[in-house]
Amino acid sequence: MGPCRRLAGLVSDKEIEMGVFVFLCVYVFVGIETQSSQTHKHKNTQKNSMSFNLNTQAKPQRTYDAIVVGSGISGGWAAKELCEKGLKVLLLDRGKNLTHGRDYTGAMNAPWSLQYRGRISRELREQYPIQSQCYAFAEDNADFWVKDAEEPYIQAKPFNWLRAGRLGGRSLLWGRQSYRWSDLDFDANARDGHGVDWPIRYKDLAPWYDYVEEFAGISGHNDGIPHLPDGKFLPPMEMNCLEKHMAESIKIKWADRRMIIGRTANLTRAEAMHQEIGRGKCQYRNRCHWGCPYGAYFSTVSATLPAAERTGNLTVRTEAIVNSVIYDDKKQRATGVRIIDANTKEMEEYFAKVVFLNASTLGTAFILLNSTSGRFPNGLGNDSGVIGHYLMDHHKQAGANGTHDGFQDQYYTGRRANGTYIPRFRNLPGQAPMKDFIRGYGFQGGAGRQGWGRGGWKEGFGETLKQELHDPGPWQMWIGGYGECLPHFDNHVSLDTSQTDQWGQPLLKVDAQWRENEKSMRPDMAQSAAEILEAAGFKDIRPFNDLENNPPGHSNHEMGTCRMGRDPKTSALNSWNQMWAVKNVFVTDGACMASSACQNPSLTYMALTARAADYAVGEMRRGGI
Repeated sequence: MGPCRRLAGLVSDKEIEMGVFVFLCVYVFVGIETQSSQTHKHKNTQKNSMSFNLNTQAKPQRTYDAIVVGSGISGGWAAKELCEKGLKVLLLDRGKNLTHGRDYTGAMNAPWSLQYRGRISRELREQYPIQSQCYAFAEDNADFWVKDAEEPYIQAKPFNWLRAGRLGGRSLLWGRQSYRWSDLDFDANARDGHGVDWPIRYKDLAPWYDYVEEFAGISGHNDGIPHLPDGKFLPPMEMNCLEKHMAESIKIKWADRRMIIGRTANLTRAEAMHQEIGRGKCQYRNRCHWGCPYGAYFSTVSATLPAAERTGNLTVRTEAIVNSVIYDDKKQRATGVRIIDANTKEMEEYFAKVVFLNASTLGTAFILLNSTSGRFPNGLGNDSGVIGHYLMDHHKQAGANGTHDGFQDQYYTGRRANGTYIPRFRNLPGQAPMKDFIRGYGFQGGAGRQGWGRGGWKEGFGETLKQELHDPGPWQMWIGGYGECLPHFDNHVSLDTSQTDQWGQPLLKVDAQWRENEKSMRPDMAQSAAEILEAAGFKDIRPFNDLENNPPGHSNHEMGTCRMGRDPKTSALNSWNQMWAVKNVFVTDGACMASSACQNPSLTYMALTARAADYAVGEMRRGGI
């Protein structure tokens, strides 16, 4: 990671104003961390020193134009956009520091070099009981994730809260599938009455999709599918021979179904804007969840933070637990945030003209609910009472797999960091509606040949077994659905003040479950997946529908809890992701979503964030906030 400034703890204004004389040394670090430097440790306050410095400039030294909370996909974009527009920005993250490239300790490991050969040990499962259930969790990237016992939450019903514990957040760990929404999605709530109407439509976001796709580097193909809009793509990755056969079979049999190569945030070609910040093209290693030393996949630490840092306007503070937003009743605006130093556990305050909350859906909900005042006894900006409610996720693990006898003389090269995608084909405009469910789902998948690992469950030994494993195994394909989740008020989070975490904060309580529409959709997901495989000549087709091991949260696409809308009585944010009741607070992470669609949501977070940042800076210059 390029140069960034780091801060240590400071004397609070309250201590100064009350004239509390303590023996205190205050260390203020506004240094430059170069790419090769070690992370500066936050200095503990020395309370028993024989000398002290009374810092009467504490508040000015902790004041910025903007504060961004969270360094994941949306937080990184907020920092980049605000810095590039000339604002002095403080980026706060609760995780430990991470330097791009240097701290990807598992990126170059070979499977045989690992103690457990890539399997998850019992000890790791005990330390990470929730995180280790994610497909991206590995023996040698465990340090990217939070230890569940150290950061507990309450599950009123099963909910897998997957969380990163390093600078960059889940941008280090995401699946990189990047799809635009269309008006099929933005119109959905108004059309069928579930949830509130989105205050924007596709035309409002289209130029921002263009903007973020070009910078992030999305590879894909313009396929001309009305409800999956085309974009500004780098050259697409290539399907293998069986996937091409499958795509052609679908096209012949169904007019409303298509299979395309996935649109993914991996650079298939590094343009000048990517090379300028040190990014290179994908090496087809498929090791993305260990961090990419080449910067080929989009992440905060490989892309948006380097872009923000080169402006000279960025200050990064890690291991900062954001406790609440400070609200001034007289000014009727937020004036900053309170944090708890993760190590010293001391409270500190930072100040800014505008605050962007990008702490993740549940993290942002916690901060807002914990930000109480005389004006907002139920949480910052919560006049409508919707904050914490309408939690959504995508439901998955319903689909089918099978084996194909053809193409025995063909193979593929590399380890493509991408799969195939079948966009939604249920309940489209002009179709007869499904009788069992509304909205729809899409399929992600891929084909490949079995390798020598199949010998682990084969009978036999010695020369016969070796000979059988000498050649590649049969072709197989898997397709699994991602289904839309409807917004329900009762799917919600709250604060349990009877229990606290290690920093003395109340625990977040999550109470969410799959509802009837999600459950009714899943049999069709499994059946239609099997039909698609059958049409392409697969055999040994095995449909699956595993809801028991797929609780909400497990798809890592949680959304809602601080939704956008057209009416302040039924929503928390306006069309610009701006809080109705607190004009200088913006929420652009998953919390802002009014519905979930069935596409992966991260690209939409990026576009919403860039759009909101542009609006916020314009309003600041006009004196509106």
